[in-house]
Amino acid sequence: MIEIRFHGRGGQGTVVATILLAKAFFQAGYQVQSFPFFGVERRGAPVEAYVRLDKNKILLRTNVTTPDHVAVQDQTLLNSINVTRGLKPNGWILINSPSMPADLKPFAGFQLAHVDANRIALNHKLGTRTHPIVNTTMIGAFARMLEMPPLEAIAAAILEDIQVAAQRNIDAANEAYDAVSLMGRIG
Repeated sequence: MIEIRFHGRGGQGTVVATILLAKAFFQAGYQVQSFPFFGVERRGAPVEAYVRLDKNKILLRTNVTTPDHVAVQDQTLLNSINVTRGLKPNGWILINSPSMPADLKPFAGFQLAHVDANRIALNHKLGTRTHPIVNTTMIGAFARMLEMPPLEAIAAAILEDIQVAAQRNIDAANEAYDAVSLMGRIG
């Protein structure tokens, strides 16, 4: 079983990202679960959402406490929460950032990747300058980082769930897939 935790802020599409990723994995032949965890439900508040996938039926019905991989949709969260909490050794951390963090010590023992999802989302007119919607961009980068699910499955999930600007979202996911920088294991 693979467990994934997404960190974001309310309004960034964090929950939708996990739903789309789960649907893409389902189309790729996996059994999936996707669910959010909310603290304060308001725009800008920290949000966590989870995806669980396996080739076999998933019987577990709990929160994800020891994820295999983590995605961080807002790099400012690195200053306020421990995104590595419970992360399994060698797990991937994908950060929405134009560059790697200056201090890599907190990421020792994990694999690190980054993508400038804000820039890509804005280039594709997803959201506004102050509130880019980075969910589809992040799942495109995530697919490259894990080498799954296939981009075709991500595109199909986007077409199924996103009624407005579906092609722009697909294009953003494709661009992020090509643009993500994979640093690998830190320390």
